[in-house]
Amino acid sequence: MSGVGSGDVGDSSGGGHGVRTGFVTQTHTGDVSWREAIEEGANLNFDFAELYMDGATERTKLDPEAVRSVADGEDIDLLVHLPFVDVEIGSPREGIREASREEQKACIETAAAMGAEKAVLHASSHATPPEWTREDVEPHLLAAIRELDAFGEEHGVKVCVENLPGILFTVHDFDRIFAETNAAMTFDTGHARVDGMDAEDMESFLTEHGDRISHIHVNDARGPSDEHVPTGSGTLDLETALAPVRDGWSGTVSVEVYSFDFDYLELSKRKLDEAL
Repeated sequence: MSGVGSGDVGDSSGGGHGVRTGFVTQTHTGDVSWREAIEEGANLNFDFAELYMDGATERTKLDPEAVRSVADGEDIDLLVHLPFVDVEIGSPREGIREASREEQKACIETAAAMGAEKAVLHASSHATPPEWTREDVEPHLLAAIRELDAFGEEHGVKVCVENLPGILFTVHDFDRIFAETNAAMTFDTGHARVDGMDAEDMESFLTEHGDRISHIHVNDARGPSDEHVPTGSGTLDLETALAPVRDGWSGTVSVEVYSFDFDYLELSKRKLDEAL
């Protein structure tokens, strides 16, 4: 075991040892406000809310002082999920990628002002074959990871790169991220399933790379898909997949459930707590 027993490198400033649980907010559509998400998360005794910084809650629509005040008042921590749908941090076109990186930096600054401790990053690009090869894009993505990771460190926000389903960077590409950057990882269970991992494979990956994994998305599904059903209602063997988390790892774990009904989040928290 090279990683898990040594603890999470990402949590030295995150409020103590051990595993903390939270949820990815579904605020981007506007159906749930950031205030409601934070308040309901606190009511459900989550340790943190992972605020999605896109759509209705993209950075220019947030008042960082107000968000921080509500979170402090509810005694709940904050993480953020950086935007990804329309940003191109790995674009082969210099002007586009530079503007996208500047936008992500502005989001990290907003996250810091809100008191968020981690920021989930999709290191991805829509520049794909046949127009663009992996060799055209991957160096720019790695450079962006290094740049944003360093910027986050300057602002007290740990950038955690998420494995993506079927596109750069998948869970099978992370050896290069681990070797060529200092960034931490967000391990997404649903995305890992899309790319061929079963619960035993996840257990092995978490065991081997626990020292670089700071954050986990529990994304349950009924098969190898990016489905985000309520935790426990899919077919992921959570107890097996998360076994290393119970073995001395300290970090953060979000349930990622596509629902505006907080009853499903309550059930998801209970199922996650049982697995942990």
